Amino acid sequence: MSDGPNQPGPHKGPALVDWDQPTDVTAPQEPRTVAASRTRADRIYRGVAKSAGALTLVLLVLIGAFLLIRSSDALRYMGSGFFTKTLWQPQGSPASFGIAAVIYWTVVIAVIALIIAIPLAIAIGLFLTDFAPRKLRKPLTALVDLLAAIPSLIYGLWGLFVLQPVLVPFAEFLSTNLSWIPIFKVDSPTFTSSAFVAGFVVSLMVLPITASVVREVFSQAPPGEREAALALGSTRWDMIRTVVLPFGRGGIIGGSMLGLGRALGETIAVALIISPSFTISSEILKTGTNSVAALIALKFGEASGISLSALMAAGLALFVVTLIVNFLASIVVAKSRSGAGVEI
Repeated sequence: MSDGPNQPGPHKGPALVDWDQPTDVTAPQEPRTVAASRTRADRIYRGVAKSAGALTLVLLVLIGAFLLIRSSDALRYMGSGFFTKTLWQPQGSPASFGIAAVIYWTVVIAVIALIIAIPLAIAIGLFLTDFAPRKLRKPLTALVDLLAAIPSLIYGLWGLFVLQPVLVPFAEFLSTNLSWIPIFKVDSPTFTSSAFVAGFVVSLMVLPITASVVREVFSQAPPGEREAALALGSTRWDMIRTVVLPFGRGGIIGGSMLGLGRALGETIAVALIISPSFTISSEILKTGTNSVAALIALKFGEASGISLSALMAAGLALFVVTLIVNFLASIVVAKSRSGAGVEI
């Protein structure tokens, strides 16, 4: 017997929800699995990127292992004295050498370079992002980046023959009027080939790469926060001080560490300017300084045996110092707002 038109039959449609009945919202929900299908080009790109990253780490380990193996003779011969002695006579009888003075002057030259370069890099970055006319921003940015392409030899020759004669009178002025500050006190009036001159020249080589990183991070400061600060009555400098500079802290640190790596490893320019010295002194204006990279460049041609092993050990020390500095800087950059956009 068939169902009549008014008699209920079996329900064939979708299930209805009775909203009067309570639903169990605490019931566990099973996660949905999303299948990501990558194209052939994506797989190739990911493979190349991973291989490049792995190759970088492999090369880093190989370089460290090479320096460690080649420097083992010198490290066994001198022991801990290699890091505490200032004398460098690997071909003497008996041989005696250490990198205490060389590492000290390497750090001094790098610090002088950063003290000069960082404020200029920040000023250049702010000018290019907030003050320069729009038509001039791209040409000026390209000009700053072009400075990084100048060879080290050109910087060294220019610093030796042009910049040093200008800096010597300035060094004499500092020594005469600020001699009560230990670093500006000079016992003998000789100011050429000093750590101050070398650091000044290196600062010009550090400036382009530091300014490039700082400018890029400053340009990424949130526009909404910029406009909000100006809308609340802040001047342009107040907006920069409260928004741009705090946001760009990671970029400033990242650019400074890149510059520090360049300053620690600079070779030709420093080797052309310095008068090699193996004594530790606080007098940065006085003739006589040194650096690890310059030491290796000047002594490598005549080195053999234990002398060559000593130079390899000095290179290993510089390698380790650079890794430690960049590792610590990476930690600081990662904790800043702009750190996600800065790689060092």
